[in-house]
Amino acid sequence: MKSIYRYILSIYLSLAILPQLYAFQETFRSLSIPEGMTDLVVNSIYKDSLGFVWFGTNSSLERFDGVRLKKYDFSQPDYNRKRVYTMTENSRYGILCGTGGGLFRLDSQADKFVPFLQKEISVKVNAISYFSSDTLIIATDEGLFVSTPGGVKKTLLNDNLFSPENKLTGIVLSNDSSYVWLSSMNGVVRFKPSTGKCERFECKTTGLSNSFYNIASIGDYLYLGTMDRGLMRFNMRTYSFEGYVDVGCSVVSSLSTDGEDLLYVGTDGNGVHFVSVSQQKIIKSYRHVPGKKDGIRSNSVYSVLVDRDGLVWIGLYQSGVDYTLYQSGLFGVYRWKDKFTTRDMPIRTVAFRGNQRLIGSRDGLVFIDEDRDIVKQFNMPVLRANMIISTCYFDGMFYAGTYGGGMYMLNPNTLSVSDFPAEDDTFRNGHIFAIRPDSEGNLWIGTSSGLYCFKNGMQIYHFTSSHSKIPEGNVYEIYFDSSGKGWICTENGVCLWEPSAGAIRNNIFPDGYINDVKIRTVYETHDRDLYFLPEKGNVFRTNIFMDEYSFIDNAPIFDNKQLLSAVEDNMGGVFITTNNGLYRVDSCDNVIPYNFTDGIPDPIFTNCNSVRDSSGVFWFGNTKGLVYLNSDGINSLHKHPYRIEITDITVNGKALTNKMIKSSQDTYNLEIDNSANNLRILFSGLIYSDPAYMIYEYCIDDTREWKPLHGVSEISLYDIKKNTVLKIRRAGYPESQVTLSICVQGNNHIYIIAVCVIVICMLSVYTYRKRMVKPDAADTVEDDTEEPDNDEQADTEAEHLQETNEDKYKNYKLSDEECKRLIKILDKEMMKNKLYTNKSLKIADLANVANTSSHALSYVFNQYLQKTYYDYINEYRVEEFKSAIQKEKYSKYTLEALSEHCGFSSRASFFRSFKKVTGITPNEYIKNIKSGGRNGKE
Repeated sequence: MKSIYRYILSIYLSLAILPQLYAFQETFRSLSIPEGMTDLVVNSIYKDSLGFVWFGTNSSLERFDGVRLKKYDFSQPDYNRKRVYTMTENSRYGILCGTGGGLFRLDSQADKFVPFLQKEISVKVNAISYFSSDTLIIATDEGLFVSTPGGVKKTLLNDNLFSPENKLTGIVLSNDSSYVWLSSMNGVVRFKPSTGKCERFECKTTGLSNSFYNIASIGDYLYLGTMDRGLMRFNMRTYSFEGYVDVGCSVVSSLSTDGEDLLYVGTDGNGVHFVSVSQQKIIKSYRHVPGKKDGIRSNSVYSVLVDRDGLVWIGLYQSGVDYTLYQSGLFGVYRWKDKFTTRDMPIRTVAFRGNQRLIGSRDGLVFIDEDRDIVKQFNMPVLRANMIISTCYFDGMFYAGTYGGGMYMLNPNTLSVSDFPAEDDTFRNGHIFAIRPDSEGNLWIGTSSGLYCFKNGMQIYHFTSSHSKIPEGNVYEIYFDSSGKGWICTENGVCLWEPSAGAIRNNIFPDGYINDVKIRTVYETHDRDLYFLPEKGNVFRTNIFMDEYSFIDNAPIFDNKQLLSAVEDNMGGVFITTNNGLYRVDSCDNVIPYNFTDGIPDPIFTNCNSVRDSSGVFWFGNTKGLVYLNSDGINSLHKHPYRIEITDITVNGKALTNKMIKSSQDTYNLEIDNSANNLRILFSGLIYSDPAYMIYEYCIDDTREWKPLHGVSEISLYDIKKNTVLKIRRAGYPESQVTLSICVQGNNHIYIIAVCVIVICMLSVYTYRKRMVKPDAADTVEDDTEEPDNDEQADTEAEHLQETNEDKYKNYKLSDEECKRLIKILDKEMMKNKLYTNKSLKIADLANVANTSSHALSYVFNQYLQKTYYDYINEYRVEEFKSAIQKEKYSKYTLEALSEHCGFSSRASFFRSFKKVTGITPNEYIKNIKSGGRNGKE
């Protein structure tokens, strides 16, 4: 806990030193029925030693792992006795919870709650606390119970069992741990477990309350929550009561503390408030304000937990739970005081000069001079276009290039904006993609009209593809390496500016070089290696002499991502921004992803060159702001303390019971039989951030081929016939790794030999019968991946297939969740890559795309979707045809040619599938369009 406080303190100190930077804004996530909660009245919240968070509701306990909720019921006949009011944990008893009907303990082997001390305690339990490792204090509606190894002892504060003095609501230990303080519905009580002696203190002050609903302590004071007078406090030295800070509501439903200065106060009507004891005032509040998205969903709060990681959990009445998402604070979003923030700005470019910043976005320019405390914005009509796509500081002036509005100069002293002094119309109405100075005092400008070079305000070069070696198209990037050569990147390739020759060259590249593709970014490392980031494909690395070069096999985590920019740190690592996340590749090619969990506001970065300024701070352009990283932040990053936990396993769609054993902190052992066709492993990193941004990776059997999982916390394995070792970890964090050792029962040589003998016998019988009996063609059933040639044959085979599939899947089943997941993957690939246009597409091809087996996909189509593989594919082909037929560029296609373009292999197949999907023929559909009717019978 102390290390966490030190980490938080270091964050605040860094913010004090750099007031223009802030780490992150608290963002709430809500849990209710759509997320899986079954009861929305949350009376208590507890975080256990493993990192799971528990919600005590009116009917059950629900365990949350950051992704999924799991419900635990109680065997209580009365609904009121199922309500969960409190939880605690220690090494002796494990996890205990107090309900309306007594105590329950978690049986970790059976994974269920069982009655605990049921004979002694069968009443409502309001609070549980450990006085020592083997002494348990239980506050109930009918007195106090003390459980020790010697038994359970009950203490009544009043002989009348139903007296409010016996209704004890809360427990705190004294400062010297020699006794406990109890809150009750009639005063506070000091109790000494060693002697069993009680002392009761009443509040007799007019206008205050003597009925206390909850209790907390800091220093010499007890802080008490009431149901009618708000917050009070009790001086443990003078034994006096007094009113305390007004929290805007008389009903204090939850009260806890950090033990040092803060009270966490939940109210039933005015939200949650953090009260500083040293300042004696509210320093932070979370409230629901109608019409505002920020804040919590309801002011009717029943429980509050600020956990050991600093996350705020708020249990609501009939609304579930709101909690702040975990963020490490490693990255931040730039702002200057309260005058300006880049949050939610789509940043396209940034230029620096000391503490002056020129920031370009889709909404214009912003100039900030921190030394002079100046913020000034420029956009239309001062500018001809608001989209700023390039900036640069050069020779006392800032320069800015726009998309469609030419180029401008900004004088940082006078804060005046003027047109760039060039006669070419490009600098009035063209696109200015790159502005770069070279070492000789020239200013180079990449535009939609070629490459320009200016010296002392005078144009000295203008290169276009029509009269130079520069490739055709927009000039997107200009990069001068340490030797002075300039790399010019255009729409259609790369050329080189050689200052010694004063010429553009494109015929000096060796075979296999990356000079004929579109490059967005060039970056040189301290080792004088140049990295080229193409718009598509792998990173290309070369030295500046071009005699050593090669493509770098991108890590699987970069698959299907567009690489946008690169910048190197002091340790030889390179940060790479993409259209889906930011990553750091170290000198050993290990890849660490960074996202929302680390303070990045959005996973989508922009075509903004990443920059490291003169003070060592890194800057990245993001669609939700200008993201920064202090160069010292990587080493001081707080490591999340939890390992991955495997939460559930299903085999062939059925949950396993008592077959998975956790043999150590990071190792699980699982035994299954060899009939397991589908093994589904659910897990969590116990990081309570947005699950969509979590990235995990796994490998099987020490292959060292780590496969990434983006926003997914489950793995499916198919047809496991041998012992298997599965390793899972948070991407880039090997210390979070967990291992699942899967032992397949019945996997021995005798079994294999027996199977072989049976197969040989069956083949012998089959061969004998084949010689004796001529096969009947009517009994033959083709596989469902073979497409029939006519309607009559299709109907006949469909009947056979239905009968065959019933037998085929008799002992095979996928869960509905797994089927939905596979369909979602296939639909996404179909829409994105139009796989159906491949006439030779097979079900095995789709299985590879979905990372599953053909047998599993066959099950999904035939049993879950109730259609054949070809029905699924041809529906997409029909929709493609319906879309293409209305486009001008396909108007000259014949019907047969257009159907082949959409993926159909024959005219008959096309006509049959089209009528099956739409109810009409293609010709009728085309006639319907021409007559202005609707598109078929949809």
